[in-house]
Amino acid sequence: ELKTESKLFCGCSTEFGKEPNTQVCPVCLGLPGSVGVLNKKAVELAVKAGLALNSTIGTYTWFDRKNYFYPDLPKGYQLSQYFRPIAYQGYLDINIDGRNKRINITRIHIEEDPGKLIHSGGSIIGASTSYVDYNRSGMPLIEIVSEPDLRSGEEAKAYLEKLKAILEYAGVSDVKMEQGSLRCDANVSIRPVGTTALGTRTEIKNMNSFRAVQRAIEYEVERQIDILEEGGQVIEETRGWDENKGITVAMRNKENPDYRCFIDHELVPIELDVEWIEQVRTGIPELPDARRKRLVEEYGLPAGDAEVITSSLALAEFFDATIKEYPDAKTVSNWLMGELLRLLNASNLELGESKITPGGLAALLKLIEKGTLSNKMGKEVFEIMFEEGKEPQQIIEEKGMAQISDEEWLTQIVNEVIANNPKSVADFQSGKKKALGFLVGQVMKATKGKANPGMVNNLLEEKLAE
Repeated sequence: ELKTESKLFCGCSTEFGKEPNTQVCPVCLGLPGSVGVLNKKAVELAVKAGLALNSTIGTYTWFDRKNYFYPDLPKGYQLSQYFRPIAYQGYLDINIDGRNKRINITRIHIEEDPGKLIHSGGSIIGASTSYVDYNRSGMPLIEIVSEPDLRSGEEAKAYLEKLKAILEYAGVSDVKMEQGSLRCDANVSIRPVGTTALGTRTEIKNMNSFRAVQRAIEYEVERQIDILEEGGQVIEETRGWDENKGITVAMRNKENPDYRCFIDHELVPIELDVEWIEQVRTGIPELPDARRKRLVEEYGLPAGDAEVITSSLALAEFFDATIKEYPDAKTVSNWLMGELLRLLNASNLELGESKITPGGLAALLKLIEKGTLSNKMGKEVFEIMFEEGKEPQQIIEEKGMAQISDEEWLTQIVNEVIANNPKSVADFQSGKKKALGFLVGQVMKATKGKANPGMVNNLLEEKLAE
């Protein structure tokens, strides 16, 4: 779905989560005699998506009526761009196990969203009752159709992740699958090794995550192989993904669909000026590939780090904001990919929903660098920051977590540990270097983990060398 404030042909709000059937009007309900006016912002965002995906922009296009009956389609037809899409012949590149692969994009067309069916039990499969919410009816969306270049569920998942990142960076959509602003259908067909003609395809729906897309494709491939190996024929049909059972289930036959498409002459054609298209192009911000290249070249980050950080616009912006205050890119990257993503995944939160800020992380890293906190203590403080949103210095003061770097006091503890562990001392002096780790551990135990590990190491080595 496109990131507009109003629908494609009317002024109804596109805000998510409102009470069912409260954001509707005669136009998006398809009442007789109502005619809408095209949302210019939707056209701009569609063009921006096409440009971001390296597509050719159609300078003259129109809307067609795609006729079919379904309860979520109040007009009995859907306004789409069947004959002449807004953009075509694009591509994006994915990386699979260090290997780049180009996925070609056939077309990008604008269309209006139908309403939303809400099924008892949460899924159409096995539901006894369905309700219709027309708040989504008339929402502006683009459908992006790829060429049959994907060869596995893993490639499909990588393609979707890259597509999501590009659309998010470009500001075209908020691409939230959980809210339905990013949806995916997968067409799956197989062919014997050594042949070129693709077999009969099936379309899979009802996949609510990229991982679900991968699993559904992998299952469907095996299902079709089993059918052909047993001498059967694959039926062209729409199948639904059952997440709980991990299988696809037949929904409806799709052989030779006839949507009786024709131009909607009640809506004026769209004629785009080349200069306006170039203005839209200048408004496209730095996209994932360019940002990843910058992080590698400007900050010396490993390519793998840059790949992870740029996979999400929010994470990339968090990184840039943090290194303005703490300019050690690799350290910041390590904390983002390690601690931050770990906590986000464990809490099932988006970065924007967490209480961690770039300034807070930078302040924490400065305290670790200064020696106020050990790395281990820093991770403990970070978890509290994540849960409570407090500044690191406040947490240190409240919890009494400051690292001990008083040399005179630590020397006294070191002397006591050496005196109490003569065997480990003798082992170290006889060449068993691992004994030093044990002695360091004893000092850390005596100080309840608050001693500066580097200082403890140095003091022990000095004392044992005497």
